[in-house]
Amino acid sequence: MECQECHLRPATLHFTKIVNGQKIEYHLCDHCAKEKGDIMAESNGFSIHDLLSGLLNFEQPMEEKVNQHHGALQCPTCGLTYPEFVKIGKFGCEDCYKTFNSKLDPVFRKIHGGNTIHKGKIPKRVGKDISVKRKLKDLKERLQRLVENEEFEKAAEVRDEIRSLENRGNR
Repeated sequence: MECQECHLRPATLHFTKIVNGQKIEYHLCDHCAKEKGDIMAESNGFSIHDLLSGLLNFEQPMEEKVNQHHGALQCPTCGLTYPEFVKIGKFGCEDCYKTFNSKLDPVFRKIHGGNTIHKGKIPKRVGKDISVKRKLKDLKERLQRLVENEEFEKAAEVRDEIRSLENRGNR
């Protein structure tokens, strides 16, 4: 699909706006999207950075909000502080992930329904094999942890579940 603005480059941003039940779709390339800015014309003024900022501030204590820059967590590589990250919604470098990790886990848990790892969605009609492989991988990791913790009865149950899944896949 080509960009609706320049008609030169492929569209990489797909933006859907629904106002009073009327759906309007925008398809823009990176260049035209940057020219329009983070907020599309005639939108309600809410950007993706506002959404991320809201998620990142969801449990920030009041005293931390007041004294945001005094002793704030700061990336040693690029110098970005956590309050700056919350404000702009983007990391400065790859080390920011490690630096701000302790503050990101609660956000990821909220977004991913209690988990900190995004596994994605798999279409049911084509993803049956992928789902089974993913479940087998998770069960094998769980089995390893159970054996390490010497929980052999639970480990035997997980082992049997793994065998059952593997046997179903060989049919």
